[in-house]
Amino acid sequence: MPKRNVEVFTTGCPLCDETAQLVKSVACSDCDVQVYDLQQGCATNECRNKVAQYSIHRVPAVVVDGKLIDCCQNQQPVTRESLISAGIGQH
Repeated sequence: MPKRNVEVFTTGCPLCDETAQLVKSVACSDCDVQVYDLQQGCATNECRNKVAQYSIHRVPAVVVDGKLIDCCQNQQPVTRESLISAGIGQH
């Protein structure tokens, strides 16, 4: 079974950092977690291209296997429950 691709988009704000840590704490060995700090940017501009591709309008935002998780689409806070319902941390 391939690893679950989890992408976290932040701007280095305290809430963003908490969300990144929450994702990492919930993630299991079947999750490949990548954190993008949009304030620092990416060498190849990949992170900003992904923001447009996933239609991210606010951060922190979490994308699982190419899909913005429901709480991020509805401007709700990222919670442990929302991460689990998106498949993070489940083998």
